[in-house]
Amino acid sequence: MSTTKPVVAALTAPILTVAAANGVAYAYRRFGAGGEQPPLVFLQHFRGNLDNWDPLLVDSIAAHREVILLDNTGVGQSTGTVPVTVTQMARDAIAFLDAIELDRVDLLGYSLGGMVAQEIALLRPRAVRRIVLAGTGPRGGHQMHGWTFDIERVANAANNGPEDLLHIFFEITETSRALGREYMQRAFSRTEARDKPNGPEVARAQYDAIVEWGIPDPSRLNRLAGITQPTLVANGNNDMMIPTINSQLLADRLPDARLRIYPDAAHGFLFQYPRQFAELVTEFLSGE
Repeated sequence: MSTTKPVVAALTAPILTVAAANGVAYAYRRFGAGGEQPPLVFLQHFRGNLDNWDPLLVDSIAAHREVILLDNTGVGQSTGTVPVTVTQMARDAIAFLDAIELDRVDLLGYSLGGMVAQEIALLRPRAVRRIVLAGTGPRGGHQMHGWTFDIERVANAANNGPEDLLHIFFEITETSRALGREYMQRAFSRTEARDKPNGPEVARAQYDAIVEWGIPDPSRLNRLAGITQPTLVANGNNDMMIPTINSQLLADRLPDARLRIYPDAAHGFLFQYPRQFAELVTEFLSGE
């Protein structure tokens, strides 16, 4: 009789829960190749839950290392109330790391998750080995004090349809939109044990946190000097949610950063180029 274990992947990994000291029961998925390097913790975008990660991107990375996808406080199936500041979101994520007894991790923060990743690195620097910042920006960055009316209206709509997601995450070109449709087919193909969708209360709190983070204040950029870990910064060349100039700003201000900008792409570049981005991330995280 065969003893081969079933392969656990993004579309089959179960949702796990852990109770933390702050009273929150966190929902997460954990799977991947393991090995000597620390797990890679994925921190999600505005209104996103565990199911919104591109399974092709995540599985391509998980083939080489262990990955952990997190619903932070109040998101998806995690309990509690979503904080209205990025700093508290970071403290909540640290409480999760303590609950699963991880004292060394790599971080992949996307959009709002990239803001949270920066704060984790500043608040718990010895716990973070390497950082990937995707489609995000620094505190007090450029043109980040709220979105344009068009983006804000669509992003905060009660129900985002496929065309709304294409508008927010992908370029206006047909090549970008076609790849965006492929992403949506992948992301929404899970049929069992799906995560809980996020309602308007999650959107309101997260948007308050994003707006507060983006209050113009050039002096806040000095905080980036405290993030000394090797950092990969990446974005599309025309991000309408967090303008791409902020990726350049991160790369310029972080002490040990490299920058990759993807062509014909917007905020959802990592879902448009999942294999290419996974290869870049895997190579970057293979360093000491």
